[in-house]
Amino acid sequence: MSIFLALLIGGLFGFVLDRIGATNPTVLGRMLALVNLGLMKAILLAIGLGSILMFAGQMIGLVDVGHMSVKTAYIGVFVGGLLLGTGWAIGGYCPGTGLAGAAGGRRDALYFIAGGLLGAAAYMVTYPSVKAMGLLEKIAGGKVTIGAVPGSGYDGLIGMRGDVLGILLGLAFVAVAFALPENPRKREAAPVAAE
Repeated sequence: MSIFLALLIGGLFGFVLDRIGATNPTVLGRMLALVNLGLMKAILLAIGLGSILMFAGQMIGLVDVGHMSVKTAYIGVFVGGLLLGTGWAIGGYCPGTGLAGAAGGRRDALYFIAGGLLGAAAYMVTYPSVKAMGLLEKIAGGKVTIGAVPGSGYDGLIGMRGDVLGILLGLAFVAVAFALPENPRKREAAPVAAE
């Protein structure tokens, strides 16, 4: 049953990605160039609502924090994030949108996926060197969150409860999603003076 649910949820997620334009590198490029922020608004709204629902659900007992998994923080995570962002800007895809684009029949997404697999293979080959450079040393205590979520077993970096902070950040993301203009560079026609 869990495999079926994973396929169903993954298929629905891919469908939504396609419908909002996230599987089109032109739409992604326009977002990253800050020309059209419709996709950014959708992403911020989804993250914000997801955060609010997850942490509110945790607070009322609907979400079991025992399933929460926090990855270890180390410098390599930040380096990897920079590489991912650079690849996203150049290729017009991130891993999820690349797979959804390929499922939708986009040939360029197949090249993106091949490049991602080659990058993963290059990391595997160079892993001993990466580890020797100290990029995999734990920072900030390793597995930490910004604020400690009660019952999760992970320490927080600040004194605020993590579930409350998660809801507040989610609300901020939703507010930004609604406040952002869809076309920030669009010039409104100047009003014509009456004669």
